[in-house]
Amino acid sequence: MSRVRRRFRRISGDRPYRRLFVLATEGARTEPEYFRIFNQLGPVSVKCLSKPGGTDPLRVLRRMERHLKEERLRSSDQAWLVVDRDQWTEEQLVRLDDWAQKQQNHGFALSNPAFESWLLLHFEDTVDIASSQGCIRRLRQHLPDYDKSIPPGTFSREQIEEAIRRARARDTPPCKDWPRDPGGTTAYRLVEEILESCNDP
Repeated sequence: MSRVRRRFRRISGDRPYRRLFVLATEGARTEPEYFRIFNQLGPVSVKCLSKPGGTDPLRVLRRMERHLKEERLRSSDQAWLVVDRDQWTEEQLVRLDDWAQKQQNHGFALSNPAFESWLLLHFEDTVDIASSQGCIRRLRQHLPDYDKSIPPGTFSREQIEEAIRRARARDTPPCKDWPRDPGGTTAYRLVEEILESCNDP
């Protein structure tokens, strides 16, 4: 997503405003456990809308739409859809990308073939990754006990920033919707936005 987002600050007394990131995730465990890392890094609040059992992309979208009807975003907050490429059709993914393009503070992060593609980038470049299982096998070379869980302390700030660098290098030129090649991910765009908010005074 190439749009330039406006930067906002909201002050309430002496207490800094914690910018909110609402994420509707396909995974019910891995993604929420990963993104909770950022609640400890700075003045942000990351909230994941997940559902056990796995869901298709359109259900992820509907979950987000229902949430935003109940709790409207402030202009400085952001809402993102976070899904895997998996076997989903182009038509399904176009619906998610169309939703993200409608608002400046909406986003769409896809990892191909799975969210583990993004996790693997914390350790190495993702090359020759053709399937979700292949990606998990490679990830277990670095995290032998990986079972879809992300214990606190698994990733350092330096590893996260290195993953962003690797993902951005793969995303050249930047894709306008989602990565077609296995090993690609636009999750780095979401993480960059969160880290920028963590760095805000």
